[in-house]
Amino acid sequence: MGTSIYGIADPHGNHEPEWFLTTHFNASMKKRKFACMSPVIHFPNQPLADRMRPVTLDDFIGQEHLVGKNAVIRKMVQSGSLSSFILWGPPGVGKTTLATIISKQLDRPFYSLSAVQSGVKDVRETIEKAKKTQFFNQPNPVLFIDEIHRFSKSQQDSLLGAVEQGIVTLIGATTENPSFEVISPLLSRCQVYVLNSLSVEDLTRLLERALTKDSYLKRLSISIREQEAMLRYSGGDARKLLNTLELVVKAECSDPGFTEERTITITNEVVKERLQEQMALYDKNGEVHYDIISAFIKSIRGSDPDAAVYWLARMLDGGEEIKFIARRMVILASEDIGLANPNALLMATSCFQAIHMIGMPEARIILSETAIYLASSPKSNSAYMAIDKALDHVKKSGDLTVPLHLRNAPTRLMKEMGYGEDYKYAHNYSDHFVGEQYLPGQAKGEQFYIPGDNPREEEMRRRLEHLWKEMKSYGKKK
Repeated sequence: MGTSIYGIADPHGNHEPEWFLTTHFNASMKKRKFACMSPVIHFPNQPLADRMRPVTLDDFIGQEHLVGKNAVIRKMVQSGSLSSFILWGPPGVGKTTLATIISKQLDRPFYSLSAVQSGVKDVRETIEKAKKTQFFNQPNPVLFIDEIHRFSKSQQDSLLGAVEQGIVTLIGATTENPSFEVISPLLSRCQVYVLNSLSVEDLTRLLERALTKDSYLKRLSISIREQEAMLRYSGGDARKLLNTLELVVKAECSDPGFTEERTITITNEVVKERLQEQMALYDKNGEVHYDIISAFIKSIRGSDPDAAVYWLARMLDGGEEIKFIARRMVILASEDIGLANPNALLMATSCFQAIHMIGMPEARIILSETAIYLASSPKSNSAYMAIDKALDHVKKSGDLTVPLHLRNAPTRLMKEMGYGEDYKYAHNYSDHFVGEQYLPGQAKGEQFYIPGDNPREEEMRRRLEHLWKEMKSYGKKK
């Protein structure tokens, strides 16, 4: 059995306008006679994605930045020196498979827990088992925790001692940003490696391998004339892709009148028909994902609540992670609304907390309310511009000395050296203000904050202008 990949021309010089994969029997090979759904041959209960799971790093497809030549994880495996780490990436990109391969290639005991089904008791029992496997200088066992972001703080705390003492090497897998979902003490003990959605090239290689290596599919004549629907539905998820392929093939084989001579031809229409659903053009990790979130943010910044709600609906309909949407609105509330309406940040933060508690489908209402409020709010980027201007000044000027009168003086020696001397306590003066020099001497006169053109900041501008009129100007509105 062989595989042909037609792109520009086949070996006989025939041009094929549509790129496709096809598996075929070698002409010299005698075809085996069978009916794919007959009592003699059945598809196994084990899904295709599990049957095709790679067992070595060389078989692993994708994530070249981690497992390719001289990449960090490959070098770890080759050296036999394994440290704890967390694999962060979307579903179906090889997190579990990679952990299993590492453990097998290093010949270490391997324990696996699912954060969805396990509690503190399970973690402690597993750690006790790991302790019993430690003899002399044997490498410590690997503890793999899938969906580690679902562990509570107490569950994550229960891992700290074992990881710190080297009882286990922890490999965690998560689809959520570890910075938000993994406690700091545990995160500080682990490296974080980011896995990307599989590329079109990676997915194509997976299809080719499945058609030629799977003991069931390779016995069939299968032609993939159009792959867009399968790739779109997979969203860069290898598991989804392979299970979709198997579903379509099984369905075609079950058609009345199917014979061994018939070629199973897979097109976009066939895939859509067999999946019985309309697949929205929304890839949570692809270009459309970033285009739509960009349109959403720009619609809010542009004060168009209708457009904001439309792009929000597009994301929700496409299965976007609601916490991702809420996080972006928290950022926008400070960056684009800021001091023009400080309540916007409170609203966005409350939204983020609320959707954690509520979840979908009701979270859509909270997200909609927040998006409309932010879009309808007055806008100002003065806080954003101020901190960036100050950071730029710091990078150029370096670490300027803190003026003596502003320094803390907790000891007698420091007081004798003049720390805090001549500091003027603002509350002792009229309007709770005194014209003090708070910037380093070399930065005197620098102005980072420029009030925005909106009613709230105009009020702030007038106050600052009144207070600082002898030392700096906040500019009178013309």
